Amino acid sequence: MLRLSIGYLNNSEVVGVANTVGICPCCKRKTRLTYHHLIPKKMHRRQYFKKHYTKAERQEGVHVCRQCHSGIHRFYDEMTLAKNLCTLPLLLADEQLASFFSWVSKQRVKVD
Repeated sequence: MLRLSIGYLNNSEVVGVANTVGICPCCKRKTRLTYHHLIPKKMHRRQYFKKHYTKAERQEGVHVCRQCHSGIHRFYDEMTLAKNLCTLPLLLADEQLASFFSWVSKQRVKVD
């Protein structure tokens, strides 16, 4: 799998690591991370995604902070995320998201 070779996670690697503290790949802050499915779960049952992606590929995702995760879903609907922004490099390259991630990176973060 190409995506796994560049640092993506699959569901079996996510078990037990919810809300872990780490560096968010989007805003580069050290904070609690949440799991973002690169292809939103809402799209997993659609024929297009079943045909073009394996079950493991549909489950892949990245750990991002809550603010970045919320921003990703605020700016784009599930279909756009699934078809056009389904890798971390594509998320980071998007101008609207990059501007948002830049703003988030300047916000204070509280880590317990």
